[in-house]
Amino acid sequence: MKNIDKVNIVFQTVFDDGELAVFPGMSAKDVVGWDSFNHINLIVALEEAFELSFTADEIDNMTCVGDLVSILQARDVDISF
Repeated sequence: MKNIDKVNIVFQTVFDDGELAVFPGMSAKDVVGWDSFNHINLIVALEEAFELSFTADEIDNMTCVGDLVSILQARDVDISF
């Protein structure tokens, strides 16, 4: 499984939407239910899926899926769209 597929599955699970498909510019305004509570759930689920912990700065800079991918790439995760 590609890592971008793993990200997509995490999003589908957290937001309970099997039709959800991530794209680089996707942000909270694009996803029904992406509020502060589900943002925390998303971060925790991504940390578990990729077996890492995001720093506070990384979380603050994570404003869209493209930012998330860049952060994962900086952590040497092989991921791209």
